[in-house]
Amino acid sequence: MLKQTLLYTGKAKSVYETDHPDHLILVFRDDASAFNGEKVAQLDRKGKVNNLFNAFIMEKLAEAGIETHFEKLLNPSEVLVKRLDMIPVECVIRNYAAGSLCRRLGIEEGKQLTPPTFELFYKDDGLGDPMVNESQSIALGWATAEQLEQMKKLTYQVNDVLTALFDQGDMLLVDFKLEFGVFHGRIVLGDEFSPDGCRLWDKNTKKKLDKDRFRQGLGDVVEAYEEVAQRLGISLDSI
Repeated sequence: MLKQTLLYTGKAKSVYETDHPDHLILVFRDDASAFNGEKVAQLDRKGKVNNLFNAFIMEKLAEAGIETHFEKLLNPSEVLVKRLDMIPVECVIRNYAAGSLCRRLGIEEGKQLTPPTFELFYKDDGLGDPMVNESQSIALGWATAEQLEQMKKLTYQVNDVLTALFDQGDMLLVDFKLEFGVFHGRIVLGDEFSPDGCRLWDKNTKKKLDKDRFRQGLGDVVEAYEEVAQRLGISLDSI
């Protein structure tokens, strides 16, 4: 599969067309970004760590019967994926209160949410990815009711799989976001799953092992990502 024209440059990944219409190549870069691009930095090894981490997670989800866009690793920085028609609404599951939920509702960080909450956000950096509901998403043509139902079902399935996986590494999966797209008429999980797009805490100390280390200036961002990988048994030897 040959990498061809640069299609899109995101905050932390670049997307290239290939010589096959159904596939793209994602390049994970060392860029870090927070607060809709207001805080940016270059973090050595970050792209490779996230690429290998994401590949591991996508393989675990596939083993659980959840279809993803992941096809195969090409090298430590690049991955081959299905070319999806992305739905501009992201799904968020919260197992514990953190981030914007605490700010919106005045809830203490770390409060367990029983059952986990499910939220939708419209993907628009200029608007700050505002929270939306199913009715708005359908009325504005972003997704159909059937697509949203399937996205919600899959998001909860991912939560079940990954909550158990991170628990084995003595970690709490606090919350995470997922993006979906359409591939030959099917709803398929896209984008990535890495510490950039979820919150992970040590089960006992509540040490933050995710992108909040960058957002909050806690330092040792990539080192925390590598610790998560080590706890899950992900090999980073190729970095």
